[in-house]
This record gives sequence, structure tokens and C-alpha cells, in this order.
Amino acid sequence: MPAAQLSVYFFLQVAVIIAVCQLVGRLAQRLGQPQVVGEMIAGVMLGPSLLGLFFPELQRALFPKETLGMLYVGGQLGVGMYMFLVGTEFRADHFRRRFKSAAAVSLAGIVVPFVLAFMLVPWLQHIPGLFSERVKPFEASLFLGAAIAITAFPMLARIIHERGLAGTSLGTLALTAGAVDDAAAWCILAVVLASFGGSWGGAYAAIGGGVAYALFMIFIGSRLLRRLAAHVRPEAPLSASVLALVLVLFCLSAFAMDAIGIHAVFGGFLLGAGLPRGPLTDKLREQLQPFVVIFLLPMFFTYSGLNTRLAVLFEPAILMGAVAILAASFCGKGIACWAAARMAGEPQRDAMAIGALMNARGLMELIIINIGLHAGVILPGLFSILVMMAILTTLMATPLFNWVTRERHAKSAAAKLHA
Repeated sequence: MPAAQLSVYFFLQVAVIIAVCQLVGRLAQRLGQPQVVGEMIAGVMLGPSLLGLFFPELQRALFPKETLGMLYVGGQLGVGMYMFLVGTEFRADHFRRRFKSAAAVSLAGIVVPFVLAFMLVPWLQHIPGLFSERVKPFEASLFLGAAIAITAFPMLARIIHERGLAGTSLGTLALTAGAVDDAAAWCILAVVLASFGGSWGGAYAAIGGGVAYALFMIFIGSRLLRRLAAHVRPEAPLSASVLALVLVLFCLSAFAMDAIGIHAVFGGFLLGAGLPRGPLTDKLREQLQPFVVIFLLPMFFTYSGLNTRLAVLFEPAILMGAVAILAASFCGKGIACWAAARMAGEPQRDAMAIGALMNARGLMELIIINIGLHAGVILPGLFSILVMMAILTTLMATPLFNWVTRERHAKSAAAKLHA
């Protein structure tokens, strides 16, 4: 397809994506869900699971295969920049004060899912349509464990932001635990892909490179970024040169994390977290956030939705596997993280809120399972099960979170009323 024709498709696709995501997102808000949940569902609606099911010719005409590469790049840019903005609100002081809780929640959110995965895989591998015949039981267990352990880090961040908890102790604890769990899951995925492909070089690069970059940003990068922030004045607009430099640094950070096999979102998040708080981060959020959230991020949701097919779930054997995986997913994240937070001394309501947030998988799940499907580790049956798990756990997150934090919101509203 000629480049000029690709651009025509791209503009039409983006117009449809923005309109549908805004419509479904607003409807989700009316139903008590954050807008991001509606946008995730909108992405699935535009794919073969709904639009392609009832209007297959229209779906193929609107999203031909030759154009998906552009949506992929736009989506990666959107989710990477959003996580950069989330990083600018990260409070390291809260993390230090609650290190014990964050470490306990992160450990539980990693260990329990992998124990359950190792228990389930010997049975699941006998169900046709789930795992490739070439995958070994150890590799299958590691992949399923990573898929259960993953947290909807971008979505978790948006729920925290929309609920006004960004920068609070609870919000920082959830973001920290989610970031650690997701980073560990990506490293383990690198191990699976290296073992499955017969090369361990990628695993060493992913784990070693990710740790090295994080340490660099903590101990060296943050000091260098203070010099950049010193050129920004609260009363003056952000200069084009400073904005350009920040965007160059973002692209290099995202490139570095993608190149070593983790994911671009962690490069963006680490750069944002390394920026000193103050006029620079405030002005960056003011200028970038509306464009990122409204224009770029919906492409990320839609691209993932275009690779989702839910019809295979009607097969009885796969449905039995789905029930077992769903139960393991709820126990392995929601209940395990709640219990770990309680054992670390967190109040009951905060512990339950952490469990509700950590149980959501969202689009990070779709990213990891698309990689597994493309690499040949899993088959369409397991892919569809995990898509359904991602949707259900994410839909549950906000109602559960609102229910367990209702007293906190009531006190906050009462304080504002008497102020």
C-alpha cells in the first residue's frame, strides 16, 4: 500500500478511535468506572471480537493489516509518554516511609502467582489450544506466572490520578508495588523467550540493563536533571528548548528499555520519576497530558483490541481452563497482596484497596500475551482466556476500590464542606 494511502487510513482511523474511546469512556464514567476502563473496552469493540463479528467487511476496510504498524507506533508513544507523566508525580519520600509494605506487597504479588502457575500448568498443557507443543512445562509455568503476576500499571496510574490519589501515601504504595511486579514479570518473560528461542543473551540484557538503568537514574540521572530544572521559573512559560530536551531524553529512555527487551513504559516512568518536583514537572504535565490522554493513548488500547478474539472461549475444554486461571488470578494478586499488606501493618481499608488495585491487569496483560502469541509460546485459546481475565479484573478494580475507600472519600468530602 502506498505511503500516501497509508496516511489517509491513519487519519480516518485516529478520528474513529478518538470518537469511540471518548463515547465509551464517558459512558463508563456514568456507570462508576474510570474513563480508562471504557477506553480499553472501546479498543476491544473496534476489533474482531465485536465490530469484526457483526460487520467484518467494515472492520477489515477500516483497519487493514497494512496500517496496523502505524497504530502500534502511535500506541507505544502514547503509553510511554503517559507513564513518563505518571513518573513525574511519583513521591520517593512516601516510598521510603512505607518500604516494608511496598516490599511485602510486591513479593506476594510475584511469588504467589508463580506458585499457582506451576500447580496449574501440568493440567493445562493437556488442554488443546492453550500452549504450543514445543513449549516445555518450565517455560509454560514461567509464562503463565508472569501473565498472572502482571499489574495494569498504566491503568492503575490513571485510576489513582482520576481518584485524586496521585502523590498520596496510598497511591505511591500501589504504584511502587505495581512497578516492581511488572518489572519482574517482564524480566521473567525475557527468560521464557530466551529459553524458548535457545538464546540467553536477551535475558541477561533485559535484567542487567534494566537494573543498571534504574540505578543510574536513582543515583546519577536525578542529579543531572536538577540542573535542567534550575532553568525553569514558576512565573515564566516552559521554553521550547527545555521541552525539546525533555522529549529527546524521553525518547532515548524509551528506546533503551525497548532495546534491552523490557518495555518502553519503564523508560518513560524512570525518567519522569528522576525529574525534580517543582515548576518543570508541573508545566510538563500541563502541556503534555491533554494531548497524550486524548490523542495518543487511545491508539494503544485499539491496537491491542485489534489482536483480541473472544469467540474461542465457547469451547468447553478451554472454558474449564479459563475458570481455573481466573480463580488463580484473583487469588494470586488480589487476595495475596491484601494479605501481604495486612501482615506488613497496613490498615484494613488500605490493604483491601491495594488488593483491588493490584488485581487489575488491563492492557499490560494484553501486551505480554501478544508477545507470547507472536513468539509461539501460547495459542489463541490461552490468549483469549487471558484477555477475558484482563477485562474482568480491571472492571472489578474500581468498584472494589471505591467500596473499600468509601469512608476515606466521605471524610474528605466532609472536610471540604466545613472548610
